[in-house]
Amino acid sequence: MATIHDVARVAGVSISTVSYALSGKRSIGPAVRARVDSAVAELGYQANAGARMLAGTQTNILALSAPMHAETHPPAFMSFVVSIATAAREVDYDLLLLTETEPLAGLRRVASSKLVDGIVVMDVSTDDPRVPLLRDLRLPSAIIGVPDDVDGMTCVDFDFEAAADLAVERLAALGHREIGLLGHSAALYERGSNFAPRFRDAFLASAAARGVKALFTMSDLGSRADVVGEMRRELPGMTALVLNCNEEEHRRVLHSLERDDVTIPSDLAVVSACSSFSTDNFTTALDVIPLPAEKSGRRAVELTMAQLRGDSEAHVELIPPEYVAKGSTVSV
Repeated sequence: MATIHDVARVAGVSISTVSYALSGKRSIGPAVRARVDSAVAELGYQANAGARMLAGTQTNILALSAPMHAETHPPAFMSFVVSIATAAREVDYDLLLLTETEPLAGLRRVASSKLVDGIVVMDVSTDDPRVPLLRDLRLPSAIIGVPDDVDGMTCVDFDFEAAADLAVERLAALGHREIGLLGHSAALYERGSNFAPRFRDAFLASAAARGVKALFTMSDLGSRADVVGEMRRELPGMTALVLNCNEEEHRRVLHSLERDDVTIPSDLAVVSACSSFSTDNFTTALDVIPLPAEKSGRRAVELTMAQLRGDSEAHVELIPPEYVAKGSTVSV
């Protein structure tokens, strides 16, 4: 299938010139327009639905489908919303936030009423019902997350699998052979959340591949006041702990370690993984693999706008992780 890149190459013009010629947003000279029209005819190019919308009336509004559940952590949630809104504003777009727990009706409503030019989707589940609806709506869209079914979808997300492997790799290189993983609340896994199981499964696989003994538990199981104590009793040789949970759970864990006179990192190495918050202000600053909400949100908007210009193919992008050392790990 011919793309706008092919049209630009054959016509000998820039992609933006092709976009302007097809959308009518700017005046294009007759000679250039004739070259673009000739290339379109030669290649059999058909602009996608989003590009065709540009020839009509734009609303300059993007919908953000971001369901809020009982287990939604507001600070992490808002870090993504703010990043998406900021990126949209930079291209003169406003954001219509759809937070219904059952999001399909809201998406159908804004699409049928032509309220928005495109859609960004976040808080994705593995079997997300919004995916087939996005196909039916045929509006420019980008998904923050990687559902099981990505056929024809444009997705961008943090590489949670690589982040899990990076955490295990760093700790294993320091000599840690028994590592605990404290995850999110059970409800997050039970409702099929996309990111948490990806990190958990990759963590356990990475540990097994390196001959490291690993223990996973969820932050709201057992005694929340002594969840790490319970982990240490179940895995007596545990010398390192990875926290893949929200900021409040981090504080709870650090408080329980302090209460039990467990010193970081000499008694227990601790790494914070996929965190959208700063780990500098805890009682002990923690090594962290940051969750780049700003990058994910900005890229989702960029990909949606590219579809509006007819300048994007469906694909999945993963943002690579980075390890930031703060002194909370040590060799054993």
